[in-house]
Amino acid sequence: MPALKWFDFEEDIDWIRDEERVMNDFLTKPIMTKVNAKKSEEEEEIDPEEELLANLPQDMPILPLRGVVVYPDTTVPLTIGQPRSIRLIDDVVSKDRIIGLVASRDSDLENPGPDDLYSVGTVAVVNRLFRAPDGTIRLLIQGIARFRLQEFTQLDPFLKARIQLSPEKQESGLEIEALARNARNQFEHISELVPSIPRELVASISALEDPLQTAYVVANFQRMDVEESQDILELDSVTDKLHKLVAILTREGEVLELGQKIQNQARSEIDKVQREYFLREQLKAIQRELGEGDEQSADVEEFRRKVEAAKMPEEAAKQARRELERLSRLPSAAAEYGVIRTYLDWLVTLPWTTSTEDNLDIVHARQVLDEDHYGLKDVKERILEYLAVRKLRKERRVEVEKIKTLDYIRKMREGVILCFVGPPGVGKTSLGQSIARALGRKFIRISLGGVRDEAEIRGHRRTYIGAMPGRILQAIRRSESRNPVFMLDEIDKLTFDFHGDPGSALLEVLDPEQNADFRDHYLEVAYDLSQVMFITTANQLETIPGPLLDRMEIIYISGYTENEKLAIAKSYLIPRQLRENGLREKEISFKDEGIKSIIRHYTREAGVRNLEREIGAICRKFVTRMSETKVRHLTVNPKNVHDLLGKPTHYGNDEIAIRTSVPGVATGLAWTPVGGDILFIEATKMPGGKGFQVTGSIGNVMQESAHAALSYVRSKADQLRIAPNFFDTHDLHLHIPAGAQPKDGPSAGVTMATALVSLITGRQVDPLMAMTGEITLRGLVMPVGGIKEKVLAAHRAGLHRVILPRRNEIDLDELPADVRGELKFVFADTVDDVLRAALLKSMPIKPLKKKTTKPGLSKP
Repeated sequence: MPALKWFDFEEDIDWIRDEERVMNDFLTKPIMTKVNAKKSEEEEEIDPEEELLANLPQDMPILPLRGVVVYPDTTVPLTIGQPRSIRLIDDVVSKDRIIGLVASRDSDLENPGPDDLYSVGTVAVVNRLFRAPDGTIRLLIQGIARFRLQEFTQLDPFLKARIQLSPEKQESGLEIEALARNARNQFEHISELVPSIPRELVASISALEDPLQTAYVVANFQRMDVEESQDILELDSVTDKLHKLVAILTREGEVLELGQKIQNQARSEIDKVQREYFLREQLKAIQRELGEGDEQSADVEEFRRKVEAAKMPEEAAKQARRELERLSRLPSAAAEYGVIRTYLDWLVTLPWTTSTEDNLDIVHARQVLDEDHYGLKDVKERILEYLAVRKLRKERRVEVEKIKTLDYIRKMREGVILCFVGPPGVGKTSLGQSIARALGRKFIRISLGGVRDEAEIRGHRRTYIGAMPGRILQAIRRSESRNPVFMLDEIDKLTFDFHGDPGSALLEVLDPEQNADFRDHYLEVAYDLSQVMFITTANQLETIPGPLLDRMEIIYISGYTENEKLAIAKSYLIPRQLRENGLREKEISFKDEGIKSIIRHYTREAGVRNLEREIGAICRKFVTRMSETKVRHLTVNPKNVHDLLGKPTHYGNDEIAIRTSVPGVATGLAWTPVGGDILFIEATKMPGGKGFQVTGSIGNVMQESAHAALSYVRSKADQLRIAPNFFDTHDLHLHIPAGAQPKDGPSAGVTMATALVSLITGRQVDPLMAMTGEITLRGLVMPVGGIKEKVLAAHRAGLHRVILPRRNEIDLDELPADVRGELKFVFADTVDDVLRAALLKSMPIKPLKKKTTKPGLSKP
């Protein structure tokens, strides 16, 4: 059907597809002044009127149009069906057959009113009328002239209005002639891109000479919006009409050319695929004649052999055979072919039955662990326990299998899931490699830091483009073993957001009761992870979800003491730095005191990473000196450490002595995710009245501890020999330095109370003593956590005495023997015990009138 429209007004916009004869006549004669047709029983002959414009009626019947604009000098077929429109036509036909055609602003309105119509329309004459059996009327309307609406004089049963003819400005010249010719050429170009436009219509338009007639006729046959059509009708200048029409035609031509280009590209791609398919089928036929197999058949047969050799479980083997059958029926050019092939490749390359034999020699395992790491007694004992159990179960395999078959619910757990928790640099990650070497297993490691998508663990479903298994199965395939030592590093740094919860996805992986049937979203079949030895590492437990933490066996790895760092440096760090810097052992030597000087004055850490960096810096400086001078040997001792490393960054207990040299400053102990540390609590007083503030970026719990300490001191003012009016005349300020570092927790309670008493009484706190413990309003000292890390921090700082809660005495068993021997511990039940031990000069503290001793507490 050509791009010409049979328009309805007010209702039923449709094409008159069944009137081919009328349509052909319309297409070949777009400007119709007279229609001669043979009368029939259902047709009425209408003769054209003479001098229509001279005899226009005073009140013009107005026919609203929906979705179409009728121009002067054009003939348009219309179909009407609404009762009021049919009544209008009946009235017009019985008189002079002249009507006014005005487009509606909203094509969806069924009964547009005067306010819904444009102000400019076209006077037209009904040239032909056809009454259809369905009650509608088909018209052939010829536009005569343009008019403007003045006012409506009738609304029912149909619209009538007074009009004023508005003839267009007649113009001539080269510009308007060029515009008219351009419009005709553009329409001809569009007709070449739209095959449905008849060539007779194009020839008829090309023969037009009048510019105004050209504008209206071309606009009548060109597809455009009602608003654009109305704009062309309302413009007074013929030049403006042609300018707008040419712009519309140019845009339409560009759209059609782009559409044709896209269609040609799509057709060429389809032709290419069909050609390749045809050639491939011919190649298959030739290969069959020659007795050769094609590439696809070879792929299928190769996968069939690999599936049989993989020794998969029944579920996985059944899935592999099903996908293999699908692969054999697909052409290799199909998009699904590559997806299935990749899936089968993953299935056959996973180590379903391949594993390494465990080395169950306990002596060998202990030797390997001791060679690779110094200390770490708890971890080494746990690994040796695991090996001993594996060895015993192997020796009693028959009995174990019999017990296994009797319990159908509680499965026999093969693997072990450990979680190493400790500060950075203590060897958690390298310990996993050492364990794998001791067991004789493969070692694989993935870092979970920053992982936020559960698909990283479980994989993506095959419906997604580029889908693949999760990182668990990817690592298993790389190891080529079903029982490796699998390290999940930085498990405490998983992130949780709208992408998913990887921690929840790890629940199945790290649950001994479930990981025997781990299902990756990509594989969709169960894979047995029960033989894998999972080891996770973390710096802190607080950020690990509770359900995930419950599935792991926690092993704490505390920081190293000075003697342990010395041994690690001599056995591991210095030899590695010598190798990395190309030095020989006889060229540089480290004295023990030199190493201790580096530890005390240039590092303050729980691990040994910074210590190794400083040793590496010394080695590099020596290599530089060797290349510039004739120096061929260097002995590192306390005297030349300063020259090699520069200004010390830590001053040991000298800094503590300086900061605690005035009353009101006490040294406390704190636990951090990177190990223990010391902190100073300072108190000062100023004239005022009962004011008290606490600063230092502290949390709510620590603020409450400060207020509890002040309340206790005020309640014991008489016992502590504090002036009765002191708190009425002074403001107190408690500050915890390092304000940029957030701090919280109750363990600084005794330190705050000691600092306040020291300030008010003027007694200096022992500079070589640190303390920790929570206090109550009654003055009891409550136990706290992190004792091992805190005591090691005190030892690193060079302190001599530590005050601890009485109920934390049992925690000292975790400390190395050398630390326990070098430090003196004071165990306190009450704040009075703390004050007696911490203040340098004895204080006459009144005894309590009624002393109560809680069960399990004793005097220091």
